[in-house]
Amino acid sequence: MATGFFWDEKCFWHGGGAYALTLPLGDFVQPLAAGGLPENPETKRRLKNLMAVSSIEKDLAMQSALPATWSDMARVHPESFLTKFKETSDAGGGELGLRTPFLKGGFEIAALSAGLAKEALAQVLDGTLDNAYALSRPPGHHCLPDWPNGFCLLNNIAIAIEAAIASGAAARFAVVDWDVHHGNGTEAIFYDRDDVLTISIHEEHNYPLDTGDLTDRGTGAGAGFNMNIPLPPGAGHHTYLEVIDRIVIPSLTDYAPDVIVVACGFDASAFDPLAHMVCTADTYRQMTARMMAVADRVCDGKLVLVHEGGYSEAYVPFCGHAVLEQLSGSPHIAPDPMADTLAQRQPNARQQAFFSDLVSDMADELVG
Repeated sequence: MATGFFWDEKCFWHGGGAYALTLPLGDFVQPLAAGGLPENPETKRRLKNLMAVSSIEKDLAMQSALPATWSDMARVHPESFLTKFKETSDAGGGELGLRTPFLKGGFEIAALSAGLAKEALAQVLDGTLDNAYALSRPPGHHCLPDWPNGFCLLNNIAIAIEAAIASGAAARFAVVDWDVHHGNGTEAIFYDRDDVLTISIHEEHNYPLDTGDLTDRGTGAGAGFNMNIPLPPGAGHHTYLEVIDRIVIPSLTDYAPDVIVVACGFDASAFDPLAHMVCTADTYRQMTARMMAVADRVCDGKLVLVHEGGYSEAYVPFCGHAVLEQLSGSPHIAPDPMADTLAQRQPNARQQAFFSDLVSDMADELVG
């Protein structure tokens, strides 16, 4: 068996929208030289290019997938929303939510992005693959059932999970979201359910501004099965690993899912333009190692990572490559050129003590 890598050149062709970073162009906002939203093809394309140059592709089961079907999408998103999305896409594109522009064909590209996640999860669950990475674009974790936002047009992970449930491949799922922004869409979709444990580690009140609080734990049957771990700006490598060790792993162990799905954003890295954390490529490598270890203990190693955010074109490829090195055990590495510099930029002893105390308080609240 092997590590799967799911990607498709068509996903790099998604685009649209008159923005400068996240600001709509207007009387006092001029276009950037690079143009458009920070969610652009280059972070993903440069990751794929780095993989080719390093030769790690030789150690991965590289493949595309069929798009998610209308039925797949309709398990998560209302028919009315899908119809409007398709019609707007066919008419040349537009924007249905907040910061979610798309061009003609955007519906089909979003369906393909969700299809990559769906197939990655399916092949891990049926034993074809040990684990897998889906380079999905556009991303998905902010998308609510009927309202896309934050660059996310469909909720890729939710679509993949519902397809797995419908096929009878699994019944109990855990989603660990380490994108620096709150996974509000995934949270909303599963908020009243106990068959999906959702855990979001994020910069507090970065995006969205009004979601992701520690006290938001789910409702009804889902009470206690939603967990938010909001961190202040500046939390770095050691804080993220403490969160994984002291909150995430105990929660996953207790829940014992059939599979673990990671919403893998790289925007907690030190160079991201939309966040204020100082994580490194090694942070992602070590978080991946921890997810692999807990997956080995609780769900026969079944682990799927689905690409979400991350907007440093220069640095995201090294973070992604580190994850793939860990997932596959490949000897083909791409050394982090900023490792020494970022090691020196981590919180000092007093700052780290503050972050550790905060993690302890949250662990007491969430894990007990």
